[in-house]
Amino acid sequence: MNPLVCCPAYRAPPTCKLLDVSEVEIGRGKRARRAYTLDDVAVVASRRTRDVREVSTSQQFDAYHLDVPILSAPMDSVTSPASAIAIGKLGGVGVLDLEGLWTRYEDPEPLLEEISHLDDVQATLRMQEIYQEPVKPELLRERLRQIREADVTVAGALSPGRTQALWRTVVDAGVDIFVIRGTTVSAEHVSANREPLNLKRFIYELDVPVIVGGSVTYNGALHLMRTGAAGVLAGYGGGAASANRRTVGITSPMATTIADIAAARRDYLDESSGRYVHVIADGSISTSGDLVKAVACGADAVMLGTALARAEEAPGRGWHWGAEARHARLPRGERVAVDRAGTLEEILFGPSHSANGLSNLMGALRHAMAANGYSDVKEFQRAELVVTDS
Repeated sequence: MNPLVCCPAYRAPPTCKLLDVSEVEIGRGKRARRAYTLDDVAVVASRRTRDVREVSTSQQFDAYHLDVPILSAPMDSVTSPASAIAIGKLGGVGVLDLEGLWTRYEDPEPLLEEISHLDDVQATLRMQEIYQEPVKPELLRERLRQIREADVTVAGALSPGRTQALWRTVVDAGVDIFVIRGTTVSAEHVSANREPLNLKRFIYELDVPVIVGGSVTYNGALHLMRTGAAGVLAGYGGGAASANRRTVGITSPMATTIADIAAARRDYLDESSGRYVHVIADGSISTSGDLVKAVACGADAVMLGTALARAEEAPGRGWHWGAEARHARLPRGERVAVDRAGTLEEILFGPSHSANGLSNLMGALRHAMAANGYSDVKEFQRAELVVTDS
């Protein structure tokens, strides 16, 4: 019998509900939605191709022009003031963690060196100790000044919990793009212990574009878009350095996450009579193939952690970790080793000397777009996808 049809001959109830083909039954009292990772999908070649020299990866984000749809993850293993400047010079946006080592210590280099030599048993405990040093507003201002003087787009990130205390310092320091990034950020945070951040009022009062995330659902992203955010981070971030699924049982497969939030962008575009909110895929994008599929699922840009932590200029020195790894009471991430893949320029633009997908990310994106006949990123979001056998 067709499971999508209720059969009257089989004594069906008076009202018959069609089953959602994306749902599976976990047990009698619980159903679950089937979701897909980037590894579960692939781009299907179209009937048309295009000269790769006619393909563009550039786009406009608010008042800022990006030559490549790349933002660095605000992680101490990825983004320092120097690497943020280098990424900006290459056409992307380097996002500095404004609660990281660079705003806690005058010279964090010895501590970064120490972290790179810790054994696995000591790493988390010692990192918790290192990050107990408070954030210093004067260092925050100095780091943003360094980036601004290099004449690149200045972007900094705060967690939702520290935004109320530090946002004015950040804005006064001259940030161009303000990022509020946490494992999960919602427009309806509930707390009986402190006044929650009112995102809508906060964003309305700022004169700079705000990117907010992570978000992993259609409804959650739609609510964030309604706050006035210029961009929404799709995903939890962390990628290889995240242990969310193991520690708190939470995860969200990225292909489905991006597609859902892209649908929210489409519906909000209609609802707001033309206001476009950028979707930035954040998490599980480690190779050029992942990047290509993230854009094909609907992302306007990607926030890269692991992929850029492999750069010779990366401050992590061959190691990668995020804010989740330093949490004082419940670490939900860890320090992980990453193989060096070349300079930042080689990782983004090549040349590549291997088919491992770790370098020449933009060359791979341009090739995929040309092979399917698309001329820019927004067109490539319409690419056909198939679900592959895992």
